Amino acid sequence: MIPTTTPYPLTPTSFAARLRKSLKDWSTLSGDARARVLADLELRQIEGLTLFDLLGHEHQWPPARANSGQSWTTWLVIGGRGAGKTRAGAEWVRSIAADPKARIALIGETEHETREVMIEGVSGILAVHHPRKGPEWVSSRRRLEWPNGAVAQLFSAENYEALRGPQFSAAWLDEFAKWRHAEATFNMLQFGLRLGRRPRQVITTTPRPIPLLKKLIADPRTAVTHASTRANADYLAPHFLEAVLARYGGTELGRQEIDGELIEERTGALWTRATIAAARVAAAPALTRIVVAVDPPGSAREGSDACGLVAAGRADDGTLYVLADESAGGLTPQAWASRAIALWRRLKGDVLVAEANFGGDMVRAVIRAADASVPVTIVHATRGKFTRAEPVAQLYEQGKVRHAGAFPALEDEMCDFGFDGLSSGRSPDRLDALVWALAALSYAARGEPRVRGI
Repeated sequence: MIPTTTPYPLTPTSFAARLRKSLKDWSTLSGDARARVLADLELRQIEGLTLFDLLGHEHQWPPARANSGQSWTTWLVIGGRGAGKTRAGAEWVRSIAADPKARIALIGETEHETREVMIEGVSGILAVHHPRKGPEWVSSRRRLEWPNGAVAQLFSAENYEALRGPQFSAAWLDEFAKWRHAEATFNMLQFGLRLGRRPRQVITTTPRPIPLLKKLIADPRTAVTHASTRANADYLAPHFLEAVLARYGGTELGRQEIDGELIEERTGALWTRATIAAARVAAAPALTRIVVAVDPPGSAREGSDACGLVAAGRADDGTLYVLADESAGGLTPQAWASRAIALWRRLKGDVLVAEANFGGDMVRAVIRAADASVPVTIVHATRGKFTRAEPVAQLYEQGKVRHAGAFPALEDEMCDFGFDGLSSGRSPDRLDALVWALAALSYAARGEPRVRGI
């Protein structure tokens, strides 16, 4: 309970924390204890407090210390759908904006989601402010402006280069684990978090097993709070939780989207972490044939699919070895052709296999322009991704494939590839290139010449 006298003045924040504790224990307090709590409700102490200050969940409040006991620089709020993550982020921004010098970055997956969810949503920044004390949304400048001078700017993870130049004292990143360019956006932001005594960032997300999220969880400068959808049941539609639990409870999707668990691999995926770990070796032996496979993107525009680029080889005993994954996004035709040829040369490859569903003649012309001496086999996807990948997955189960080293991004796609033919809802470009490379080594004729014209 809140003591009737304190050795120091109670600030609104410390008073709110003590009052929340007292209200939580209200049913266990005696009549006299309840009277003392009510007697402490002085106007000077509760001025400026909101219902969230009193009724917010523990996982929605910034931890005082991170795991190591050191002050945090990143607060990671992981939770299921409807667990109150967005409200936590918006309330944190509200508290930061009390400083007139605050300069805040607001980053969502797209500009539309940043505006519709983080700013104008039912749990967004505008909703958590008193109408007369909140910021003004200046759409022409894509920013929020508070009456005291604090400013927040809107950004999109699809256009992370826009983070070059601006500088910030704080940042809120929402649904970070589903961003297509999570690593690039996060890295660009870190260079701009350079204002004030201790710049900080809050990340609110439903978890997915992306490498950057796992790195942040392990970072001692990160404070992590976690909650399932159940934690916020009192503020959700009455039958929502009952319905989703009945349909998804205990499933992989339910564990991720309801319980907020970080699922390392997808139930029903063609590959498992254990299978890949068992196939890993330090290096490949001498190889009799090496293939570089490229799955060109349909466009070089920002946000388009990546260019899958994977190399593999076959040993004398027939075992296949994955040698390299140099897939990348945002490449022009000239850039991906040069990248593929450079890998082919470095590994002294025998042939370059290229998928050409966007035009075989175009793919040939691009590679010919870069180096007409490179032997190329053009392949066309006449079957679905899952149908093409399944025989290759069987080669892993039979112990016929090895990974010469670790390829985290490729292996994440493999372990997230299910019957829908997608990895985390996106085209598995690295996996496509892997399938073409291993299929060429397994099913193609062995007597192809080392060098031939296109």
